[in-house]
Amino acid sequence: MSKTEISTLGEFGLIRHLTEKIKMHHRSTLKGVGDDAAVLDYHDKKTLVSTDLLLEGIHFDLTYVPLKHLGYKSAVVNFSDIYAMNGKPCQITVSIGISGRFGIEDIEEIYAGINHACEVYGVDLVGGDTSSSLTGLVICITCIGEGETSKITYRSGAKENDLLCVSGDLGAAYMGLQLLEREKHVFKGEADFRPDFSGKEYILERQLKPEARRDIVEMLERENIVPTSMIDVSDGLSSELFHISKESNAGIRIFEDRIPIDYQTAVMAETFNMNLVSAALNGGEDYELLFTVPLGLHDKVDAMKGVKIIGHITKPEYGNILVGRDGGEIKLKAQGWRSL
Repeated sequence: MSKTEISTLGEFGLIRHLTEKIKMHHRSTLKGVGDDAAVLDYHDKKTLVSTDLLLEGIHFDLTYVPLKHLGYKSAVVNFSDIYAMNGKPCQITVSIGISGRFGIEDIEEIYAGINHACEVYGVDLVGGDTSSSLTGLVICITCIGEGETSKITYRSGAKENDLLCVSGDLGAAYMGLQLLEREKHVFKGEADFRPDFSGKEYILERQLKPEARRDIVEMLERENIVPTSMIDVSDGLSSELFHISKESNAGIRIFEDRIPIDYQTAVMAETFNMNLVSAALNGGEDYELLFTVPLGLHDKVDAMKGVKIIGHITKPEYGNILVGRDGGEIKLKAQGWRSL
């Protein structure tokens, strides 16, 4: 299929083309796309801001990542950062660097994914920028959110004896990536290859189209629970545990048999002859929420659907420990994703 050259619209024409049908969801959005800056009004709430930069060849591979999925994921990973502060994402700005091999239809696909994410999560797209790129596709999204002063949750609030909790399951996105990379190499050079992914849909979706855990934040709100600390699991569970440990000046003790792992993840790890716990600890891109709550909330949190208690906070001098299934203790190492 032939592609329409971006030069036929120009930069400003492209922006109008991509954003003319965008709808606003929040009263706090006074002015969106179309002026020198967006205008937001939050009144008595605190503003939360997070930015993520995605680079072709570093963060994604267009050999197997559909552009619409890429747009969706690039927005959702930003929403996840705001939810990890116990806040609510409200607006995003989108900046894209485009190389000459992309046409207008390609950029439309990316924006279709971004807009779909905004519709699903009720977020307003309020601005951004476009530029040419000599090194492939670049996507940079900034998310602006809001949070109540008394409920905003940092990494630094964990206290001794607090329970360590995580949502969902871990390692699936990493195993989905391993599967995609394997198929890429197996079918390298073949045109229109169609690998059989039946029975592996879950791990592929976790890699290609992750979801932010808005439902967990809403559940905590309904249960009147404000976590003492929280972080999203983007770089691997072990790395996020170390962030909480460092920022809270605390030790951590988690139990191997309590780490939640999906069946498809376990099967794929066996197929690749990989250590399943290592994949769950270090894989990254799960976008689950890791948080701590006081010990007295054990029964309440234990009853929450989709939440697993995996350990507790200890004194800092005890360090960060993984207790194996046999009762042996191993010092945790932060071996998650590193972009530099």
